Amino acid sequence: MKFKENFAWGVATASYQIEGAYNEDGRGADIWGNYCSIKDKIFEGHTGEVACDHYHRYKEDVAMMKKMGIKAYRFSVAWARIFPEGTGKINPKGVEFYHNLIDELIANDIEPYLTIFHWDLPLSLADKGGWLNDDISKWFGEYTRLLAKEYGIKVKHFITINEPQCVIGLGLQQGIHAPGEKLSPRDVLRATHNLLRAHGEAVKELRDACQDVEIGIAPTAGVAIPVSEKEKDVEVARKRYFDLLPLDKDGYVWSVSLFLDPIILGDYPSKYYEIYKDALPNIAEEDLAMISQPLDFLGQNIYNGFEVTEDENGEYVYPKRKVGYPHTDIEWPITPEALYWGPKFLYERYHLPFYITENGLACHDVVSLDGEVHDPNRIDFYHRYLLEYSRASQEGIDIRGYFAWSLMDNFEWCEGYSRRFGLVHVDYETQKRTMKDSAFWYKKVIETNGECL
Repeated sequence: MKFKENFAWGVATASYQIEGAYNEDGRGADIWGNYCSIKDKIFEGHTGEVACDHYHRYKEDVAMMKKMGIKAYRFSVAWARIFPEGTGKINPKGVEFYHNLIDELIANDIEPYLTIFHWDLPLSLADKGGWLNDDISKWFGEYTRLLAKEYGIKVKHFITINEPQCVIGLGLQQGIHAPGEKLSPRDVLRATHNLLRAHGEAVKELRDACQDVEIGIAPTAGVAIPVSEKEKDVEVARKRYFDLLPLDKDGYVWSVSLFLDPIILGDYPSKYYEIYKDALPNIAEEDLAMISQPLDFLGQNIYNGFEVTEDENGEYVYPKRKVGYPHTDIEWPITPEALYWGPKFLYERYHLPFYITENGLACHDVVSLDGEVHDPNRIDFYHRYLLEYSRASQEGIDIRGYFAWSLMDNFEWCEGYSRRFGLVHVDYETQKRTMKDSAFWYKKVIETNGECL
């Protein structure tokens, strides 16, 4: 058997990318709705106001998952649908929607994996400083407390924050995602610290309110891949994967250890205090204790990686990709071995049960003359990546599940609706769903628990 029994074969989505109903039933505004209103920020001015209309079509979508044989569904809650102003008054219609969704999943034997935050910060909280406001951990705790109270009996798997590197790096450092800020390194590190404090508050609230739940987080980063399997090359890749980059490098916030060391090991890497000494936030001992609340599993969103070696001076060297290297429709390189080295390195360092919480690709998908969507390139992608993931599993890494990104085509952030990541095609004018060939292929993988790979 390539994977363990009770392996969580799933798909993943995010609230703003699929729900729509942006101005309905008391939902508040968030930073993505606001960002979409700014000219030239999003491809062709697209927005998530309707998206896949999942808010109204969730029963149809759950039935489709059932038909696909999906065992687990990772979805996120829209914070502003629960608390329109971010804190204070609760929106009962929003609370009811997620109850209905969770009940529908359970009725169809699909395990819900609830992500608390997937980028859609309430606009009212952003106006108060967002992640730069030290009170945000309290706001996040209040929000989580409500989710725990309402859904903790039904939901047994919670993920606190999706891709904190993107929240900080794309939204607050590079300024290419909502809210579109380009902060100083000092403020970027302060926002990072506040985000980590918020994560810790969420874990504490879940532990206090829920019995028998498993809690994790879902960060991301490109995987450092060794140029060979020689011990020296593997060690270089391992070192680079967890290393911190200087503040003058755009990628400094994409470090794995910047986020996961304080969460799992109880403190930032020692190098953090050295190379970032001129931009450090205030870090109290009680902060680190809160941030490092024990987790039950580690998720990781992995799409690709990069080869790395070093020169005679110990400096990293990044071999140029071969001419004509394979890449996806969104120009991301196709590197299946990332699903071996990423889980391997992460498990060796952090020793937590492991999930791939996102993996997938954008393709040039069209509805063919026969009415079907043929996507052999997506099937080949998944097949190659899952073979590498199974290799990691067979080597003894405690791998618990895999979530394909995504259930269906959706609003791809700044790319709008120009990129298609789904196993299911969506016609955005009619909202018709069409299962792609890859959806039927994935069903067979699930039915055989990977034996067909």
